[in-house]
Amino acid sequence: MSLTGAAFLLAGVAGALPGPAAAALAVAGGFALACVRLAWLAGPGPQQPGPQQAVTFRCHAGETTDTALAHAATTTGRRARRAALSRRVAAILDSAVLVAGLTVAVLPLSDAAYRLPVALAGLCLTGALHVTALLRLPGRSRLSGPELVRRTVDVLALGVSLVFAGWMLLPGGPVPAVAGVVAAGGAVVLAVLAVAAVAERRRRPGAARCHAGAALTLGGLTLLVVLLAYGAPDRALPLVAAPLVAGALLTAAGARRTSGGERPGRDVAPAAWPRLTAPAGIAALAAGIHLGTAGEFSTAAMALGLAVIPPIMAGELLAAADQRRRVQRLAAREAWLRRRLGPDARAAEPVPLTRAELVRAMAGRSGGALLVVDLHGVGGAVPEGPVLTEAARRLRAGSGTHDLVARLGDTEYVVLTDAGPVLAYALGLRLLAALAEPYPRPGGVLRLAVSVGLAEIGGGDPEDVLRQADLARRRAVQLGRDRVEWYDAYLEEQLVRRLDLERELPGAVARGELDLVYQPVVALADRMPVGTEALLRWRSPALGTVLPAELLPVAADLDLTGEIGRWVLDRACRQLAAWSEGGRELWMAVNVTPRELAAPDFVARTATALAAYGVVPERLVVEVAEPVVGGELSTVVARLAGLRSIGVRIALDDFRAEHASLAQLRRLPIDLLKVGPHLVGPGGDGQRPLIDVVANLADRLGVELVVEELESEGQVAGARRAGCRYGQGFALARPATAERVEAWFEEYPSTAR
Repeated sequence: MSLTGAAFLLAGVAGALPGPAAAALAVAGGFALACVRLAWLAGPGPQQPGPQQAVTFRCHAGETTDTALAHAATTTGRRARRAALSRRVAAILDSAVLVAGLTVAVLPLSDAAYRLPVALAGLCLTGALHVTALLRLPGRSRLSGPELVRRTVDVLALGVSLVFAGWMLLPGGPVPAVAGVVAAGGAVVLAVLAVAAVAERRRRPGAARCHAGAALTLGGLTLLVVLLAYGAPDRALPLVAAPLVAGALLTAAGARRTSGGERPGRDVAPAAWPRLTAPAGIAALAAGIHLGTAGEFSTAAMALGLAVIPPIMAGELLAAADQRRRVQRLAAREAWLRRRLGPDARAAEPVPLTRAELVRAMAGRSGGALLVVDLHGVGGAVPEGPVLTEAARRLRAGSGTHDLVARLGDTEYVVLTDAGPVLAYALGLRLLAALAEPYPRPGGVLRLAVSVGLAEIGGGDPEDVLRQADLARRRAVQLGRDRVEWYDAYLEEQLVRRLDLERELPGAVARGELDLVYQPVVALADRMPVGTEALLRWRSPALGTVLPAELLPVAADLDLTGEIGRWVLDRACRQLAAWSEGGRELWMAVNVTPRELAAPDFVARTATALAAYGVVPERLVVEVAEPVVGGELSTVVARLAGLRSIGVRIALDDFRAEHASLAQLRRLPIDLLKVGPHLVGPGGDGQRPLIDVVANLADRLGVELVVEELESEGQVAGARRAGCRYGQGFALARPATAERVEAWFEEYPSTAR
């Protein structure tokens, strides 16, 4: 709940606002946000690739055109059906959230006599819509007989405990019929949804969030009905806001997760439900509160409390039976593995294991680590034949004598070791060094890039350990390969975020989700604006605002840098032209990556954009970051020279002032040099600040200095004393939309430089 919603809630509880109005205002923001997100998910998504688009890849994989078309058509149709189902479910969930929000919103507009019927109708309709949507969520699988029995017992135990808790917490005296029926029914529904949410949180985390969101939403409406049935004072009504808002936002988050095509994983076991502690804890807590307030139990209350015990005992008996069967399976798997591998298998070459067989091999272990090793050919080469044989030999030779080394795929291996975390990481580094050595072959040598993912075995679910090690391997690939990565929860969050970005970014330009903000550059002598820098923002409806540091690496991997760069250049030139029409002679700086500069048509495309909007070339500044120039210096120099030939000015950003940087500065055709505020500080051992040295060099080369990231008046004064002409940073002006920057310009009589 936002701070504003919390403020309305507190105002209602304190009596500063009428209770119904406070409840409506407290839920308004959260429900509006959830409805917008769900409506966006229910709308038409990005166009799926058709069969003709997918056939090329399959033909390269060795299939004939007809076979590839058939496979591609089947896959495309399946994806389209799954996407359509996700949109329908999102639309139903959107309706459920909207009905729940409207139920609370109309309370202040309704006569007191009609509030209970309105709340009851809203509860029934919201419940029906939630049930309809939850039963249609993608990836739902049929429960086996034993699973259905366990789920039923868990629901019964939790449901009885919740009914008992409701009975204990209701005020003394006669219970209104509506309150009794709704409280009992709500307890049962809440139990069903809570057990389903916990059971699905590993296999279908999106569905689990939807179940949990439905439980909170219906729980809040149930509380509202009970309060109105008892004639509770108005200041009690805002108490329903917290579960309602949390339920709406959780429902929207779950729907977004399922929209990515969530399907049940084969190697993921259902989550364990605390079948003893949860029901017993709820019942004990409610009994303690009742005993402290009422001082005694009625006969009906004691009977209901005792009714909690049988389903709890049945659940424990089922759990004990499951454990016995698991121990028997583990013994059978161990015997099978010994027969499969033989007595000397650990000293032999890596064995043909499947993921399921690897999980069996890990079952029963209480310590150690799992390493997943992936091999990649360098420079487009494909490792195969003798190279893979030699890689397997090195892998076996580098592992311990008691380690299990297995091959999962063509270029994917695993090492199962009993070593602790430190030794396991050392093993990963050792294998990385051995596998990265050149591989002799006819006509030369082949080099492999190696990615190693590590996960610790702590007696948990083997499927989880394998998934975690594989996630760590994928992270090693994303970070550039030739590295070892440990799994941790933060890593998984990063990977999920990365997958979300990769899913949402394609089509962002066409959907109009990109935006530019502008940070002014000022003359330090008089604080007059002389130019702006265009800064990219991605306003994603699903992910929020994404900054370039997170956006651009994903765009590079998806080969979208050119498309996004063209949009940025066009939008920046259009804005510069609009400002120029008002008589402002400003420059506009646009950041460009070396990959964009490498495009053969970059100079011609820039000239076309300038001509299209009638922009004077000298008013456009192309910025390139100094740390990324070194690897492609010759190409960058050629492109920058081409830009200068048409009149465009060049800025070198993030200048580090190191020896290599100073040496290559003479080779780059630049007009502006952008440095950070760290150069402005005092020099060490009584020497001059480094900015003086850089300013001296820039003056000899005829280059203007811009000090960026100035965040204090002290830094501004230091830059001015050093002779720097221009400055940029929060101490001078913050990045803002074009409209706000234009309003800021109006404060100055002239902006011509």
